[in-house]
Amino acid sequence: MKRKDFFDKWSSLHGNTKVSGIVKAWLTISFWLVKPLAKLKVSPHLLTLAGVGAAVGTWRNVHSGFGIALLVLSLLCDGIDGSLAMVRGIESTWGAVTDSVADRISEFFWALAFYALGAPMVVIAVAWLAAGTQEYIRARMGGLGAREIQAVTIAERPVRATLLFIALVGVEVDIDVTNLLAWMWMVMQLISFVRVFNDGYVRLK
Repeated sequence: MKRKDFFDKWSSLHGNTKVSGIVKAWLTISFWLVKPLAKLKVSPHLLTLAGVGAAVGTWRNVHSGFGIALLVLSLLCDGIDGSLAMVRGIESTWGAVTDSVADRISEFFWALAFYALGAPMVVIAVAWLAAGTQEYIRARMGGLGAREIQAVTIAERPVRATLLFIALVGVEVDIDVTNLLAWMWMVMQLISFVRVFNDGYVRLK
């Protein structure tokens, strides 16, 4: 598969969303990362499971540099498993469902990692619930026919991972920013939830 074909397939699977800017940059990176994996016939489901496993490992290793590496691995695996399926030509509705479920499970362990670092339980719980509900609204909208991605928020999945990444790095360099980052996540996530909810209301009313 050529890169242009990959872009076209991704766009068709995401409501004909335009491939440009940061999305195009990420898809280009993703495409070249999965090309050798496709040649080795690695299963996308294996990457999905590896992503969840790395998320669990992040939670269990929050006080070591190993936790940082596992968080990066978790985000990477969760980000390229769908790309691998497309390049191999084995994408499916069931695969998309399992990928979404795995993402939510991974984010649960990311939230536990934040809590293990000392973040307030209530703050993390509210942020995590808002994130999960935001993604549920998007999935539900897709099921009702609103497939095009429009509301890109300030607290998308890579941003959530980045906040945890900074908190983990802070622990390594003895700069405690965990509480600040937890509050930032909660506020940003609530704003994002409201935006996605409003977008759904406007498009489906």
